[in-house]
Amino acid sequence: MKSSNLTVQQKEEFFQFLRFRSISTQAKHDADTRACAAWLRDKLESIGLESFLKETGGHPVVFARTPRDPGKRTVLIYGHYDVQPPDPLDEWKSDPFEPEERDGKVYARGASDNKGQIYAHIAGVADTLARDGQLPVNLLFLIEGEEEIGSPSLPGFLRENQELLHCDVVVLSDTGMVAHGVPTLAYALRGVAALECVVRGPSHDLHSGIYGGAVMNPISAAARLIASLHGEDGKVQIEHFYDRVQPLADWEREESLAAPCGEAEILAQTGAPSLFGEQGYNVLERIGARPTAEVNGIGGGYQGEGTKTVLPKEAFFKLTFRLVSNQSSQEILELAEKHLREHCPPGVTLEIRRGHSGEPYFVDPHNSDVEAACRALKDTFGKKVCRMREGGSIPILLEFREILGVNCLLLALASPDCNAHSPNESFPLENLEKGILLNQFVLFELAQTVYRGDVPWGLLNRNVGAC
Repeated sequence: MKSSNLTVQQKEEFFQFLRFRSISTQAKHDADTRACAAWLRDKLESIGLESFLKETGGHPVVFARTPRDPGKRTVLIYGHYDVQPPDPLDEWKSDPFEPEERDGKVYARGASDNKGQIYAHIAGVADTLARDGQLPVNLLFLIEGEEEIGSPSLPGFLRENQELLHCDVVVLSDTGMVAHGVPTLAYALRGVAALECVVRGPSHDLHSGIYGGAVMNPISAAARLIASLHGEDGKVQIEHFYDRVQPLADWEREESLAAPCGEAEILAQTGAPSLFGEQGYNVLERIGARPTAEVNGIGGGYQGEGTKTVLPKEAFFKLTFRLVSNQSSQEILELAEKHLREHCPPGVTLEIRRGHSGEPYFVDPHNSDVEAACRALKDTFGKKVCRMREGGSIPILLEFREILGVNCLLLALASPDCNAHSPNESFPLENLEKGILLNQFVLFELAQTVYRGDVPWGLLNRNVGAC
């Protein structure tokens, strides 16, 4: 990892940001989360933006803006300041809320998701304002504190503040590079839909010697239900599951094969003994372009040390479905419920509870704003840009489109080995440095799609590369 050219102030501020225990899912950290929001507000104000804390039904939104110039486009930069819980703590090599630099990386909870990525944009804006005194666009920052719990307050905030948030495009960095140092733009994200199933049998736990063979075991029934979801070829066996899935374009398949990340890299990242998935698709296509059914949890019966010969009264399992463009979360949940009820063995009852859901996101990968973002990425990293479908989900993107009527540009700054949501989360200082530069390039490029004339920005005299 190369040495960083970041300023002492930038590194110190980044470390300050990371020290806040802004864990949105835990009420005991509400004060820490609010303190983090206040720190962000003050930081944005200090670089010359008008900055506010906007109250919601939950954690506050940090909002900042430049004065509006009707001759400029308006860009909204979105991010979040909340983080996942750090558990399990015993797997961290250093305190998750006391950032530590090792081999060019900063280790801390939220380092990549999303504090490092959003701080890069803040520092980029600060550098441009310090150098030029103005930006090439009207700029809005919207940084929320509930992304890690599904952004429950943000849709209402968007609806109530449509005029305040009026913009031409949204920029965010909350995704991962296909490989370290490879400029990556995600033009599609998968949606998500969750179910929890409880399988109930006898009224109480039974002696498995006395009653085994006479009563359906709820764990066995749960196992059968889970097994019914997939065929030997890895395809999901729910009827009509793939009806709305569109085939990949030839150029998409060519780009996924040419991407600098394949089976060997995914094996190294996951530590799995081998890969498995739907036949007929390469590993990147399975991750980003195909829908899935996943078991996220299963339980029932005796869990303690040794053996207890029990036939349990119930078992449970948790499912999530990752969805691709044109699929509907509610339709998939209905199809899944129908499938599970039809395959439920006799002798048990099945309770199905719906969980959270979010729709898949897709933006035309060749529209003018995407092309502008690709030029900015290429200039920042000096390499060909990888346009890809990403497997994760950011449900709020659909709300930006439906409520504000704008597209979102997803410019990745997290390396594949960042361990987001896991112990020892990290962010390379090199990526922070590149992110600061990327912010300046992308604002310049987005301005040029409409704005013409003499522009005094320091970025004007450079070689503009194509995607």
